[in-house]
Parts: sequence; structure tokens; C-alpha cells
Amino acid sequence: MNGKDPQYIINSQAPIRICDNGGWTDTWFAEYGSVFNIAVSPCVEVQIEVYERSDQESRVIVNAENYGERYSLNLDRGWDRHPLLEATIYTMGVPDDISIELTIYCQVPAGASTGTSAAVCVALIGALDCLTAGRLSAHEVASTAHKVETEVLKQQSGIQDQLCSAYGGINFIRMHRYPDASVTQIEVPEQTLWELERRLALVFLGRSHSSSQVHEMVISSLTQAGPECRQLNDLRATAEKSRQAVTACDFRALGAAMIENTEAQRRLHPALIGRDAAKIIDIAQEFDALGWKVNGAGGEGGSVTILCSESSQVKRTMIHTIESSKAAYSNIPISLYPDGMRTWKTHP
Repeated sequence: MNGKDPQYIINSQAPIRICDNGGWTDTWFAEYGSVFNIAVSPCVEVQIEVYERSDQESRVIVNAENYGERYSLNLDRGWDRHPLLEATIYTMGVPDDISIELTIYCQVPAGASTGTSAAVCVALIGALDCLTAGRLSAHEVASTAHKVETEVLKQQSGIQDQLCSAYGGINFIRMHRYPDASVTQIEVPEQTLWELERRLALVFLGRSHSSSQVHEMVISSLTQAGPECRQLNDLRATAEKSRQAVTACDFRALGAAMIENTEAQRRLHPALIGRDAAKIIDIAQEFDALGWKVNGAGGEGGSVTILCSESSQVKRTMIHTIESSKAAYSNIPISLYPDGMRTWKTHP
């Protein structure tokens, strides 16, 4: 800003999530539910350069690095260019005595159905929270992020993505009554974590998750059926089975729960398992994968999580086969991310 060095820099990182068994039951129409999910990197990264208040035209500069856009934000004019970013900044506010330039970046493609928008919101809230003396807890950050999407932007959103991004690790989330929930982080031996990380693969289908029409149909159907309907109970059950499998270090049982969840999604609506996802699943079966999960709510586009067999060579050959079968398909390298949202301050 104006060629001056910042007073200090705030950094924030928040993970995405995969393998969300029990998804759809963390919503307002389910009323209560259970979700199992796993936090992984690549993370969303936020960096805020903090300057003394000056008489420049805008106190807030937004650098949306993935889009190649850098622009001044007027907090009094609402949001239009990047509503999620701008609504989050509006919700958190910026102290009157400073000016900031914030940069947002993520390696994961937009619309990958891995909770990226929730991770953006969580990382940004965590960074902006560091501008004041108070500190929000992980649960408060997740709750604020959920409110930005549902109350400020009036969008449909479950609660699990925000909680996974804020807490990190392997989670069993029990939603007692929407949106109130508790998070139990599943503790397993270190070698089990290494093996789980080695076996997991995340395949992007090459285009953004696009499913609004199908999802509206599913939501309408589930709302009419009520929270105790078989469709939602089937999904709730897969979260508990996943928790038990990971606790027992049983990869075959975890894979079975992933498959069961994907088939439960298919029963909600056949279009929730898109053509590209079905093709990836067919290839995974050819290479004796233990399980697969269409990430997020499903539909065309997005991504698939695969739990591979014990052979690393077979996993590499499977990924090569997937990427060779269609130019749009790509493997996204992932690592387990145990820490949840991280924030720290540096000085230039």
C-alpha cells in the first residue's frame, strides 16, 4: 500500500475436507445427524498485511490470487465481485485505526466438493480475528463461517465443512439439533495415520461441482419425508461405521462404509453420482480399491475420494490410468492435516 512496509503480517491456513460420510444429515431439514470426515491439505491460505490508517481511498484491498484480481473494497457498499470474501470481511469488520491488504489463495480447484468455500471462510475469519484483542475458539470460528453462508448470503449449507476446517484431524461430528453440534476428534496410532494417508487418493473430475437443480429436488423430497426417513438414517449410519472402523484401524471396514455412503447418495437421486464419478469408481474397482466416496453432496463435477489397497505401486498405476482415461481428470496430492486452522503473526 503506497509503497510502505506493513506494521505486521497475519498468516492463516485452514484445511479442506474429504470422505464426508453422513453428509446431508448435517442440514436444517435433517434436524439432527452424524458426519465423519477427514481434514487434508492443500490448505486455503490467507495473508493480511496491516498498515497504519492513512487517507487513501480504501482501507481494504482484496487480492483474490486464484482469479488474478486485486481491488479496493468499500465495506459500505455490500458485496458483488466475490460475495463470500466480502461478506466475511463485512461480518468480522476491520478496526478503524488500520488499513489492510489481504491475499487469498488455494491450490484446490474451485468447485471440487471438498469444502473449499468453508475453508476460505474459516481461514479468513481466523486471520481477521487476529486484528483485535479477542480470540475466537475453533467452534466459534466454524459457527461464524456457517452464519456467513446461511444468514448473510442466504445459501444452503450444512455445518460439517466449517467444523472440519476449524478443527482439523479425523472427526466424528454429532449434530444434536441443527445447527448445534459437538466434535469428537478420533485418535489413532501414528502408524495408522501414515498408512491411511498413503492409501488415500483425491481425484478431481475436471469441472466445478454443478448440481443446484438436482439438490433442490433432493432437499424438497427429504423435507417432505422428514428427519426420520430411511434415506437420512442410512446416511447417519455410515458416519458411525466410519468412526468404528478408524478407531479399530480397520481399512476394509472404512472402505465398506465409504461405498455404503455413496450408494445411499445414489438412492437419494441417481444424478448425485455423476457420469464422471461413476467412471472413476469403475476404474478404482479394477484396481481393487477398498472404498470410494463421491465428495460433498454429489452431482456432476466435483471429486471422488478413493481408499486404495495395500500396494503403493497399484495406487500409482490406478492414478495413471484415471488421468489417462480423460484429460480433465487429475489427482490432487493430499496429506492428513491434524491441526485445523492455524494463525500466526510475523513482522517484516
